[in-house]
Amino acid sequence: MPDERLRAAREALRAWELEVKDIRLVSVTENIAFRVDDRAGGRYVLRLHRPWYHDLDELISEQTWTAALREAGVDVPVPVITRNGQGYARVEVAGERRYAGLLEWVDGPTMHDVMRRNDDPVFVGQCFAQLGEIMASIHNQSAAWTIPPGFRRQRLDADGLMGEQPFWGRFWESPHLDAGERTRLATLRATVHRILTAYGTEHRTFGLIHADLHPNNVIENGETLHVIDFDDAGFGWHAYDFAVALSHLQRDHRVDEFTGAMIDGYRKHRAVADETVARIPLFLLVRNLASIGWIAARPELDHGDRTAWLVRLVEDSADRVLARYR
Repeated sequence: MPDERLRAAREALRAWELEVKDIRLVSVTENIAFRVDDRAGGRYVLRLHRPWYHDLDELISEQTWTAALREAGVDVPVPVITRNGQGYARVEVAGERRYAGLLEWVDGPTMHDVMRRNDDPVFVGQCFAQLGEIMASIHNQSAAWTIPPGFRRQRLDADGLMGEQPFWGRFWESPHLDAGERTRLATLRATVHRILTAYGTEHRTFGLIHADLHPNNVIENGETLHVIDFDDAGFGWHAYDFAVALSHLQRDHRVDEFTGAMIDGYRKHRAVADETVARIPLFLLVRNLASIGWIAARPELDHGDRTAWLVRLVEDSADRVLARYR
């Protein structure tokens, strides 16, 4: 399979005006990603998108939104157009037809790596304050933006997150769960779906969001913070964006401190009600549940141990979190 990925990447790159000097595999997660160096000194990231995750209209819509974000001053990926003036090219990978997209490469460590090297709580709090400011800028742009005709992205609403056919899959049927866990998670899904439905999708709390804006998706490029990976972007709750940013810190005893720093940074640029902030634990629970489905749909990543960790988080927090909504 690795040779097939590289072959597909080289074939896809023929669609662009590049003289490829070097190509190397970077990651295999949501998509297959390569770093590409050309002979003129340019660097790029080539993404081979999963065929069943987004169709072409949804991928084009991602580029449409990131272009609007750049115009609003948010540092986001810059796509490279094919020689035929298109945003994407088609390629087959092991019998799957995928869309390939090329983006300009941005050097620098992720915010996650920077915080790992300096774990001082004051410094980490400052990083989360910066993350909050970025999030506010994104939400401000999306709230003011007129969605253009033909724009299509998924809705991460009650049905999209906790419905019968959620966007990330029927998590309560994961093969990594035992029978008792499947029953408990199915019951929990129905409860959370009811709560999210009652919450509603008012403009002040719901809109176009990044939906994966955690510190691994922010690159420190000199004095600039560059936001990457809009693959999950869609219409969802602002509180979901907050929760995702904190999702890797759920066992950290400082999580409340970092939450406060993030919200303080956010409020420098955009108002947010205390009621919205109070829903972050609910959306952390939602994210954990949805992530179980995400893992189940990607067996090649072999994340069964992470499912067990997520189940423990869910079972440790569900009663406490949901008590507020009874």
